Amino acid sequence: MNAPMYAVVTGSDSGIGKAVAVALAGGGVDVGITYHEDADGAAKTAEEVREAGARCAVRQLDLTNLPTAAAVVDELAEELGGVDILVNCAGTGSSQKVMDMPFETWREVISVDLDGAFLCCQRAAKHMIAAGRGGRIINITSVHEHLPRVGAAPYCAAKAGLGALTEVLALELSEHGITVNSVAPGEISTPMTGQEDVDPRTQPRPGVPLGRPGHAAEVAAVVAFLATPAAGYVTGASFVVDGGMSLMGPQASGMLADEKWRQP
Repeated sequence: MNAPMYAVVTGSDSGIGKAVAVALAGGGVDVGITYHEDADGAAKTAEEVREAGARCAVRQLDLTNLPTAAAVVDELAEELGGVDILVNCAGTGSSQKVMDMPFETWREVISVDLDGAFLCCQRAAKHMIAAGRGGRIINITSVHEHLPRVGAAPYCAAKAGLGALTEVLALELSEHGITVNSVAPGEISTPMTGQEDVDPRTQPRPGVPLGRPGHAAEVAAVVAFLATPAAGYVTGASFVVDGGMSLMGPQASGMLADEKWRQP
């Protein structure tokens, strides 16, 4: 009989985080769910996790309150029985050009998206090392881990930083049998993009090779694979899930007829 597995998925009250929590539960993994403000959303995720046959625990996680907030990882580990998998999905963003941006906005996005992920990685890895059975850390970044966007300087900087942190952790934690990877979504139909409960197949995207946004479950499927034994030799990698959007740089730039791209 396989030993029980435990995961913590931050920002799992909706969108990609929710889809990840439910996908892991479907594989028999007990899940720690975190939310920032949407307690009802977290409760709905918990309901779906239980329907999938897994146990769950729920905590509020405010990554603007650092380093204190990261103790939630310890609380979830204690309630569940450990942490074998950490998925850092909680995040925020902004839409403002650098020259108009107050320092407070810069710091808030960097703090939540990079500092928060760093602290959660650190906490979870300590539990994995102590347990001595390896583990999986999967950081949800963005195509903006690799590519810039006007009006998103702190988000891009944080996601690029998280990608680099992923690679360093992959090196440092390898001796403990812990793999560390990132998953970099493009446009996904989620509440964060104002597309809650929208079927992405109904949203044409001519500039994306696959012609549509992605579904949160399509990102979750990649995360779920990385959490399995089948991905045991994969570490320090970034998996782009964007329907081919990031391949369109030279192709798309030649199609632009004006300079609207210069504004957020």
